Amino acid sequence: MLFAGTCTMQAQVEVEDEDEEEYYEDDAPDSKIKVKNAKGEEEEIDLPEAMSTDVDSLLNLYNTRAYLHPDTTYKWPDINPIYDKDVYKLRLSKLPTVIEMPYNDIVQRFIDRYSSDLRHSVAYMLGAQNLYMPIFEEALESYGLPLELKYLPVIESALNPRAVSRVGATGLWQFMITTAKRYGLKINSLVDERRDPYKASYAAAHYLSDLYKIFGDWNIVIAAYNCGPEKINKAMHRSKKKDYWEIYNYLPQETRGYVPAFIAANYIMNYYCDHNIRPMIADLPVKTDTIEVNRDIHFEQIAAVLGMEVDQIKSLNPQYRRKIVNGNSQPSTLRLPSDMITKFIDNEDSVYNYKNEELLSKRTEVEVDDEMPMFRQTRHPYSHSKRSSRSKRNKKGKKDRSRGKSVSIKDGDTLSEIAARNHTTVSKLRKLNNIKGNNIRAGKKIRIK
Repeated sequence: MLFAGTCTMQAQVEVEDEDEEEYYEDDAPDSKIKVKNAKGEEEEIDLPEAMSTDVDSLLNLYNTRAYLHPDTTYKWPDINPIYDKDVYKLRLSKLPTVIEMPYNDIVQRFIDRYSSDLRHSVAYMLGAQNLYMPIFEEALESYGLPLELKYLPVIESALNPRAVSRVGATGLWQFMITTAKRYGLKINSLVDERRDPYKASYAAAHYLSDLYKIFGDWNIVIAAYNCGPEKINKAMHRSKKKDYWEIYNYLPQETRGYVPAFIAANYIMNYYCDHNIRPMIADLPVKTDTIEVNRDIHFEQIAAVLGMEVDQIKSLNPQYRRKIVNGNSQPSTLRLPSDMITKFIDNEDSVYNYKNEELLSKRTEVEVDDEMPMFRQTRHPYSHSKRSSRSKRNKKGKKDRSRGKSVSIKDGDTLSEIAARNHTTVSKLRKLNNIKGNNIRAGKKIRIK
């Protein structure tokens, strides 16, 4: 088993067993937080969206259900101790980071939020970090970036690979579509690589590296990751300053809380023990490997033949939006438990053939039946009789049906549609109008009788 960390607690208080469901049920936190500005006036700033995540949605993720469980070893009091601000300052100063972690009242408000209202979400994230932090660290290390940036997804997505913000930012690193595509992530109707922890982590590291080349200050880089470099440049231009805390009042409301939230995330992920937060325990996930497929394949085909759960395949391949690996477009990667790779290869034909027409029913060619069905050409005698009676009673009468009749072709009309509307056949329309093929032009008249 993997643990989020080891706590040395002094004078632990024995408490009665808590109801497990109640313990992991956070009250929905507000979306704003009150702080004091430079003038000492109280104002509200937006919380990063992940700090408003319902903990139940995190606990219902497949990876949570499969690999995480509450730690019932210790009997800790579920209370949040309050410390003097000098204690917080000292703890932040001791973090082994390249990025500065200064203390102020705004940072304190975010630490308080994580250690109180969000303590059960923190317990989840402390367990889930065992699944994701090695990926983050490897990507950051490959670009030579400070490893404390691995806590950005804590405030971006609460370590939920399927997170989607109200503006469409997606995945652990909350990429918008434009930025994601700029850094090589594929997005279409079937695939969204923003949800792929591996590819998204390397794209995020690349983006952060580029931002640092522009600004040269990590707090500014973190802010730019949230709101974009254009808004940072605008704030710098208006304030004529280049320090995050000096351009603070010129930033969007959510970005004002973004760097303080990042500092608070680094604090709580390291000092959770001092706030009586019990991390969820992570069981060692199964080793996985990838195989390339060059045909479309549905998750249900894989699950049925290999004896797996669809949810497990989905959690290992979160980039596929419709449970379909679209290998037909181009060779695509499928991630499976290592012991399933050989089984897949040995049973590949059976996998592809399992309910193929039912699960992958997209047709490549269809024929158009341009003849009217019999029921459209045959009128019910009773209906015909009623229409005849109404026709006789009509004062204006009707034109002689033996005379020719034309209609205007509407935009988008086809011969089949015109024939159906006018109780005739495509063949008759072609003969009446000397039409070869199906070419007709909107606005022109066409004889129907």
